[in-house]
Amino acid sequence: MRAVAACLRGEGYEVDAVRSGEEALIHVAQSLPDLIVSDIRMPHMDGHVLARQLRTNPRTELIPIIFLTAKDETADRIAGFRSGIDAYLTKPFEPDELLAVIANILKRVERTHTEIARLVGRSNANKDVAFTDEDLTEAEERIASAVALGLSNKEIASELEISVRTVENHISHILAKKNFDNRVAIARYVLARRDAE
Repeated sequence: MRAVAACLRGEGYEVDAVRSGEEALIHVAQSLPDLIVSDIRMPHMDGHVLARQLRTNPRTELIPIIFLTAKDETADRIAGFRSGIDAYLTKPFEPDELLAVIANILKRVERTHTEIARLVGRSNANKDVAFTDEDLTEAEERIASAVALGLSNKEIASELEISVRTVENHISHILAKKNFDNRVAIARYVLARRDAE
């Protein structure tokens, strides 16, 4: 999986690598990832068991899972999809294919989050109920603060040493979580919080 981690880091993704299914569950319990890439063959707990455990936990059931494995029989693919995975790629893998699959899944998740936030916000507005928003992650807090300083996505990417695509993804998540329409709303949110402290 070192090649996978290097490939993803090269594209600006933040990557946390673990060696087993048990380590993955511990890590996910501490910090929810946007997506999981897993092999099927792992010590003690294989990828199928990991996927099923993630899918049965309400906190982790929606995390996208990609299997990247040398097991390429049709029966292996079927078993993978029955475990609840979103995509199945075989080794040796094409980096461009993996990156395309990941980008596609993350865009779909982003669209879903945005639509849910829009619908919940509209529903609550109709009922005159305050919208309860989600807390931002540490990475999102850093991005929001940079937006409040008036930095462009390119400047933020350079400042935080991440890709412009990662900055765009974080901003989309912030907009969805906070039910904001634009960057100005993010800046106002950051400044209002600072004034309240």
